[in-house]
Amino acid sequence: MRSTKTAEPWVEQALGPFGPETLKPYSRTRFASDGRALLKIYVGIDPEGRRQREAATIERAALRSISVPAVLATGNSATGPWTAFRAVAGMPCSVRTRKATEDYIGHIVAVSGRLHRPVAGTTPGPGWEARRTGAVSSRQFLLDQFSPRCRWLPWWAVLSEALQPIDSHPVVHLHGDLKPEHLLVDGERLHVVDWEASACGPAVLDYTDVVFHLVRDLLYEGVPPGRIPVDLLTRLPFSGPVLACRLLLWLDRRRTQDIDLVTTHDVYRLVTEERAATAYRSLAQAVSFLRAFGVPR
Repeated sequence: MRSTKTAEPWVEQALGPFGPETLKPYSRTRFASDGRALLKIYVGIDPEGRRQREAATIERAALRSISVPAVLATGNSATGPWTAFRAVAGMPCSVRTRKATEDYIGHIVAVSGRLHRPVAGTTPGPGWEARRTGAVSSRQFLLDQFSPRCRWLPWWAVLSEALQPIDSHPVVHLHGDLKPEHLLVDGERLHVVDWEASACGPAVLDYTDVVFHLVRDLLYEGVPPGRIPVDLLTRLPFSGPVLACRLLLWLDRRRTQDIDLVTTHDVYRLVTEERAATAYRSLAQAVSFLRAFGVPR
């Protein structure tokens, strides 16, 4: 893997030319004209940390026989931190039909079998690097992801107390952002991309990401709450407190006023629910309500 301080001149000459940018909330990406490489420029929250985390995690994930895009080069330039990847073939997983959703959940289970292996000395936190100092509990790692203003909201104490049991869960390596577009199917092969949110923590954090993204994205595509396939999602490990946390994190990272749309009662109902199917239906109702109030996806 080559590291350089200048992105465009070397990358354009060696791997390009590149096509137009695709804009995402936290990155700008460009595919090489011949389709062999992808240039990703990190923007938004902690771009340099995400660059370093993704490059390092991809190398380690490959050692677990997970198919990942090779890092060709990474560095910094005037436009920001960047990484050039070897492009991988395949189509993103679909959840448009029940059969597609079943296949997607099957892929998640297969990837998780290689990903979620406990490693001695692993402590909660971003990335897969060993943390010799400043280690925190899994609960604290989750709470630290919220903006400071959330600590003054009425539901904070309810969520904080409800998350305490996850401190007893084994700490494993996490992808950190599992959703259909990050799993690419290429015939019999499955490639896993976008590792910038990689972390260490309880495996249920990854599984909850899967559930939250699927429920939210189907609702924002116009699927009625009653048609969300919650029965298929119950195949995955469940935690009501982590599900509530994931919903609140989504709102905290949207518009300033959106977090005020969730009440303490809403949070309490999720964190105390012990049945996954019931909790997922409650999540669908909450997200449908938030969508109606104009919360952006």
